[in-house]
Amino acid sequence: MIDQTIDFDADLIKRYDGAGPRYTSYPTAVQFNDSMDNATYERLAKDSNAGGSPLSLYFHIPFCNTVCFYCACNKIASKDYSKGAPYLERVYKEMAMQSALFDDKREVEQLHWGGGTPTFISHDEMTQLMENTGKYFQLKDDDTGEYSIEIDPREADESTITLLRQLGFNRLSLGVQDFDPVVQKAVNRIQSLEETKAVVDAARGNNFKSVSVDLIYGLPFQSSSRFLNTLETVLEMDPDRISIFNYAHLPKIFKPQRRINETDLPVPAEKLLIFQQAIQYLIQAGYVYIGMDHFAKPEDELAQAQRNGSLYRNFQGYSTHADCDMISLGVTSIGKVGNSYSQNQRDINEYYNAIDSGKLAVFRGIELNDDDVLRREVISQLMCHFRLDIKKIEQQFKINFMSYFADALPGLATMQQDGLLNYDNHCIEVKPAGKLLIRSVCMLFDAYIKQSQQSFSKVI
Repeated sequence: MIDQTIDFDADLIKRYDGAGPRYTSYPTAVQFNDSMDNATYERLAKDSNAGGSPLSLYFHIPFCNTVCFYCACNKIASKDYSKGAPYLERVYKEMAMQSALFDDKREVEQLHWGGGTPTFISHDEMTQLMENTGKYFQLKDDDTGEYSIEIDPREADESTITLLRQLGFNRLSLGVQDFDPVVQKAVNRIQSLEETKAVVDAARGNNFKSVSVDLIYGLPFQSSSRFLNTLETVLEMDPDRISIFNYAHLPKIFKPQRRINETDLPVPAEKLLIFQQAIQYLIQAGYVYIGMDHFAKPEDELAQAQRNGSLYRNFQGYSTHADCDMISLGVTSIGKVGNSYSQNQRDINEYYNAIDSGKLAVFRGIELNDDDVLRREVISQLMCHFRLDIKKIEQQFKINFMSYFADALPGLATMQQDGLLNYDNHCIEVKPAGKLLIRSVCMLFDAYIKQSQQSFSKVI
């Protein structure tokens, strides 16, 4: 059974707090290239039917009513709600093309609407989207699927939540970020406690299986005391999961962030204190640390999956279903089929042009080689379970681990000396002090990290 304790060691964090990938995939999106075209994707999709694994569907709804200045997501800011209809028309066409590639006996175990703001579309459009999904794919009708949606409480009310439950959703995540009005004004996200609580109460009243709240630390004017007030308010709503994301200020890459005054951001020492106090507060409140930025109640399915060794990580974060092929629909969405990743066009007009011409919108991705598959498994095990069974990896991939990963051994030795982990010929065990730095541990096994010119976020 995994040890879910953590140890906040400020000295170690300062020493290892470099920039690196979040490993929602390996190889990461930085390695995607144009060798993944529609023909390649169609071949891989059809080949995946031989395994008969279940499916995961991701729908990207890119529209937002307003722009949050911190946002690094792919979105289209608009107050014109009529834009939803022509977008969904293309999604339905894409859905028809995608479904033709996959065996119709493969059930959809996971479904997720993300954004943007999925509730930007109207109630009728939500209903139509789910009806069309059921037309093209085999949805589960017994509420055993993991069907989730991202909610902006400013764009939803009790009737919205009731409808979503009727459509089959049983999990939702709410964006909050911070309840402090000064912080909200600085990031252009004015969101009251009342409208947020109304959505949570509606989810409870409609028997949603899981309610998750997303927070961000490192935003303008945040301090350890102010953020603690937000945490106290959030815990009064009793969510099943809480995510506390690190704000990465990269205004050269993400234009909305240019409207944030860098001098208003908390200094590194204060930012670290915010995170430290948040961890301590949540652990004392009974939540367990899942990994990266995620906390959950001990009885939550993520915590259970971590304990029993079935936790997985994908583009939506931590998941309980490792065996699904992910079909992603909509502009800029990223999918995983077999040992490959693929991404749709990132410009909405190019996405429309591809779909209108009767073609899929895949424009880049990567087909994994044997080395990629091996390293993905190593990184996934460490990210999800803080432990790697070396002997099992050797048997699975027919390698000598110490020889194959000889270039990682000096880093492992240093981390062992610094108290981040223990390792021998049988396993790597990340210690409580190393769990917050798991991205740094995984980077030892990343064959692409040294050649990458991408600007990654800081580990903490």
